[in-house]
Amino acid sequence: MPKRSEEMLMDLWMSLLLVWITSVPCVSMTPIIGQSKSTLTGGSAAVASGLGEGQRLLSRAKRGWVWNQMFVLEEFSGPDPILVGRLHTDLDVGGRNIKYVLAGEGAGTIFAINELTGDIHAMKRLDREEKAEYTLTAQVVNADTDEPLEPPSEFIIKVQDINDNPPQFIEGPYRASVPEMSAVGTPVTRVTATDADDPVYGNSAKLVYSILEGQPYFSVDPNSATIKIALHGMDREMREEYLVVIQAKDMGGHMGGLSGTTTVTVTLTDINDNPPKFSKSLYDFVIPEDLPIGTMGGKVKANDRDIGENAKSTYNVIEGDEQGVFEIVTDTQTQEGILRLKKPLNFETKRAYTLKVEATNIRSEPSGGLPYKDTATVKVVVEDSDEPPVFAKPMYSLEVNENAPINTVIGTVTARDPDSSGSVVRYFIDRHTDLERQFNINVDDGKITLAKTLDRETDMWHNITVTATEVRNHSQISRAIVAIRVMDINDNAPEFATEYEAFLCENGKPGQVRKEVIQTVSAVDKDDPIQGHYFDYRLVPEMLNNPNFTIKNNQDNSISVLAKHDTFRRQKQEMYFLPIIVTDNGNPPMSSTNTLTIRVCGCSKDGIVQSCNVEAYVLPIGLSMGALIAILACIILLLVIVVLFVTLRRHKNEPLIIKDDEDVRENIIRYDDEGGGEEDTEAFDIATLQNPDGINGYLPRKDIKPDLQFMPRAGQHSGPNGVDVDEFINVRLHEADNDPTAPPYDSIQIYGYEGRGSIAGSLSSLETASSDSDQNYDYLREWGPRFRRLGELYSVGESDRET
Repeated sequence: MPKRSEEMLMDLWMSLLLVWITSVPCVSMTPIIGQSKSTLTGGSAAVASGLGEGQRLLSRAKRGWVWNQMFVLEEFSGPDPILVGRLHTDLDVGGRNIKYVLAGEGAGTIFAINELTGDIHAMKRLDREEKAEYTLTAQVVNADTDEPLEPPSEFIIKVQDINDNPPQFIEGPYRASVPEMSAVGTPVTRVTATDADDPVYGNSAKLVYSILEGQPYFSVDPNSATIKIALHGMDREMREEYLVVIQAKDMGGHMGGLSGTTTVTVTLTDINDNPPKFSKSLYDFVIPEDLPIGTMGGKVKANDRDIGENAKSTYNVIEGDEQGVFEIVTDTQTQEGILRLKKPLNFETKRAYTLKVEATNIRSEPSGGLPYKDTATVKVVVEDSDEPPVFAKPMYSLEVNENAPINTVIGTVTARDPDSSGSVVRYFIDRHTDLERQFNINVDDGKITLAKTLDRETDMWHNITVTATEVRNHSQISRAIVAIRVMDINDNAPEFATEYEAFLCENGKPGQVRKEVIQTVSAVDKDDPIQGHYFDYRLVPEMLNNPNFTIKNNQDNSISVLAKHDTFRRQKQEMYFLPIIVTDNGNPPMSSTNTLTIRVCGCSKDGIVQSCNVEAYVLPIGLSMGALIAILACIILLLVIVVLFVTLRRHKNEPLIIKDDEDVRENIIRYDDEGGGEEDTEAFDIATLQNPDGINGYLPRKDIKPDLQFMPRAGQHSGPNGVDVDEFINVRLHEADNDPTAPPYDSIQIYGYEGRGSIAGSLSSLETASSDSDQNYDYLREWGPRFRRLGELYSVGESDRET
């Protein structure tokens, strides 16, 4: 045990001894329960408590205490168990046979009692932080019969704390931040330490805080543990981070107390306390005059020692740019000022600029004043460049009448070379914008002329691109858009808006048709006159006095067609044609003749058109044309079904091959042609196609049974040495076309002709000189259904040959 702990224990023992000397050794515990009395005598740490409940002392002749608790020091260790206290009863007199019994928390394991004397000992080291008190029950019983002699009494053994736990910072280490340049005494953060010792008893848990590292920048409050700024003018740009060590010591900070430490990392946060500063006071840039608008011409940079938003600046041109040629923007990534063009430069007009550029912080200074600023001078020298020609206008709008003659001048475009040399300019049309080559341009003066006649009704606008280039430098090209509008002339005659077809009732009542409108007609014109359209309608001269129809002007560029009588009959005339002349108001006027078709129809009593054909007279029995078409369709469908049925029956009655479920033969084409061997010094002799020995023979088909007996062909010879190949092939082709048993069916084609003069003779096992009768094909049956069928075919061939 540490030395300071031993000293504390000695002090505690002395104080307890003094209390024990001044106390009455035996007092009654439970005077209200029975006639006998039992007492508790504290041992090493007995402390008097208050009077028991219900007990009243009537005289001061005898002082006594009611003992209901005992104390034991924690972490006490020695060679023998420590005496906690002693139990005593009034019954323990003389030689009475009694014993003491202990029960409750820790009885028998942590605490043991001497049955004869009532002494209670602690058998183990106790830790108050694990368990602060134990509740037990004591009782006096007969030593022989274990019969209780007194009611049980409950008491408490409390573990008395010693300073054996140092303070701990559970949440450490800490991180904190504070703005730079903060005033002295500004709180930074607060730390908290805990002590597991008893905060009620003594000063074991009374903590005092101090700073071990971090002076003179920070201080700590000894009681609240609040860390504060202790130094004025702490600048982040000089030092950003500090490490502070805080100590917590118990026992009120006195000697012998335990302590614990933690670290606090304090970071100074930035404030806008530094202005931007240009790296140079003068910048020089050389910018070509043909630099495109919006392109960077140079960069400037104002540095700021602050960070984050406090270091961001904006740039502006405050002097030297009265025409607004330049602008300067901020690069958000690098915080540089990018000098760009807002308007094109012209070397011939102005060759140099002197600009004053200002950098301004986005955020204001901490005191609430104006933002920090800095300025620099920028000199821009314009460099001469070979510029392309410049058109007088970026876009031209021209007009031309439709149907104007070829080579008509539409308009002129002009361009000039802006360079001081003033080169000659040539003009061209970009043919990608004039694919039909409807326009031409004079390369010298820019006059645009017609190459083809134009029709406004086809295209009202033509947009072409004209290019201008210098004679000495063809790479310098400028472009201008030319919009050509085709003006309208009256070159289209009006016509009916649609193909009108009017209907007229034949069985109208008197007055039902006469003078009633049977059709309203309007006209359209492809032309587009400025004053609008006005159409004049009239009948052709030969129809002016017709007895059937007339027209009436509706005063809205339309007319109404009227019937003059109500005696129209389809038997007399089913259809009428009424030619009408339509004339526009153009200069010169254009007209056209349009024909209105009028049908005479059958109508209901209410005048509703029902039928406009002559079918009622063609079909007097009352059948309509739709019904007749349906009947004809049914008849045609029945005929088709009958033809298909007959065709299927015909194919079914004429089988071409033998039906067999196991007929799995494939097309086998056998070639027995043999080459000439070593004597063959020429290419293939086509004369071998002619078989003089077998030309008159006929090899019957062995795989099918033909319905018709095919007659063998008559022999044809072209001479002993002559070869008529054409005749030979034609004969074979004719036989194949007329042979009903010819392929495409599963078949075996046998070519037995080996050629004349063959020393080896035939290699075919089917056509050898030896008899096949000695061949036995029964073994093929064991090879499966395919070879079994092959064996049957060979067997059939043998039987046919014998027959």
